[in-house]
Amino acid sequence: MTPPVPAARAVVDCGVYVDGVRRHGSHDFRRALTQVRESGEGFVWLGLHHPDEHQMNDVAEAFGLHPLMVEDAVHAHQRPKLELYDDTVFLVLRTISYVDHDSLEVANDIVETGEIMVLAGRDFVITVRHGDHTHLTGVRQRLEHMADHLKLGPSAVVHAVADRVVDSYLAVVSDMESDVDEIEERVFSTTSSDVDIDVVYLFKREVLELQRAVYPLGMPLARLSGNKNTLDVSPVRFESPTMSANGKEIRRHFRDVADHLTTATDLIAEYDERLTTLLNAAATKVSIQQSTDMRKISSWAAIAAVPTAIAGIYGMNFDNMPELHWTYSYPVLLLIMVCICFTLWRTLRRNHWL
Repeated sequence: MTPPVPAARAVVDCGVYVDGVRRHGSHDFRRALTQVRESGEGFVWLGLHHPDEHQMNDVAEAFGLHPLMVEDAVHAHQRPKLELYDDTVFLVLRTISYVDHDSLEVANDIVETGEIMVLAGRDFVITVRHGDHTHLTGVRQRLEHMADHLKLGPSAVVHAVADRVVDSYLAVVSDMESDVDEIEERVFSTTSSDVDIDVVYLFKREVLELQRAVYPLGMPLARLSGNKNTLDVSPVRFESPTMSANGKEIRRHFRDVADHLTTATDLIAEYDERLTTLLNAAATKVSIQQSTDMRKISSWAAIAAVPTAIAGIYGMNFDNMPELHWTYSYPVLLLIMVCICFTLWRTLRRNHWL
C-alpha cells in the first residue's frame, strides 16, 4: 500500500503577514497558524496546488475547516459560488486561459479552464489551485508591495485573487475578438463560397464554456460587494471579525471587480449573439450554395436529356421510321441535337442557372 503523501508536498507557499508586511521566511502552516493565534495579530496565507484528500484533511485539521469545504476543495469542477461556514468564507472561482493556435481549422480548443478556491477566516486565508494556468505568484508578490491594502487582512487576499481571475476573463475575451472577427469575415466573404460551419460550432461551444465559468460569479461578487439588491441572498458582512474591520473599503474594491465582471459578461453575450447570427448565416449560405449546385446539375441534366431522348428513339431499330433511309439523316439529326442543346444552354445561362 502506497503511503500517503504529506501535506507539505501540496504547499506552494505559506507566509505570515502582520500589518500588511510578511514575516521573513517560509513557514510550516501549523507553526505559522500557532504563531498568529498566540500573538493575536496578523494572518496566515497558505497556497496549495492540487491537494489530495489526505493532504487536505491535514490542512482542515489544523485550521478547523468544515468537511464539506474539504470535499469541494479536493474534488474540483465546481460552479463559481460563495458559501459561509460559521466564520469561514468559501469562494470558488473558475479560471480560463486562451489557447494560442496557428489557424482556426487546426484549433481543437480555444480556452482551457481551471479552478481556484479561497477559504478565508479571521486569521487565515487558504488558496487551493486546480489546473496548470492558475498561478498566483504574481498576486502574492504584488500584494506584498501593497502593505496598506494587505492591512485589510484576509479579505484583501480574497479581493486580489478575484481581481486576478476576472482580469484574466477580460484578457481572454479580448483575445477571442480577433477570432470572432475572422469567422465573421469568412462567412460574409464575397470571394469565397466555402463556409466551414464546424469552426463556428467550435467557437459557439467555447463561448458556452466561458458562460459557465463567468456568469455564475456575478452572484458571489454581488454578495462580497454588499449589494443589497441581490435576490434571495444576503451580503457578506465584512464588519465581522471573520474578514476585516474595514468593511466599507473592501466592498469598494469588490464593486470594482464586479464592474469588470459585468464588462466581461457583456462581451461574452455579444460574442454569443454574433456567433448565433453567423451560424444561421453560414447555414443559410450553405443551403443557398446547395440550391445553386442543384440548379446547375438539373440544367446540365436537361441539356443531356435532349440527345439522349433523340438517340433513344432512333435506337429502337424499327423498319418504318421517318427519314431512316435518307442519306443526310445522321448529320441533320446531329445538327438538330446541337441546336436544341445550345438553345437550352443559352436560355439557362441567361436565367443564371448556369
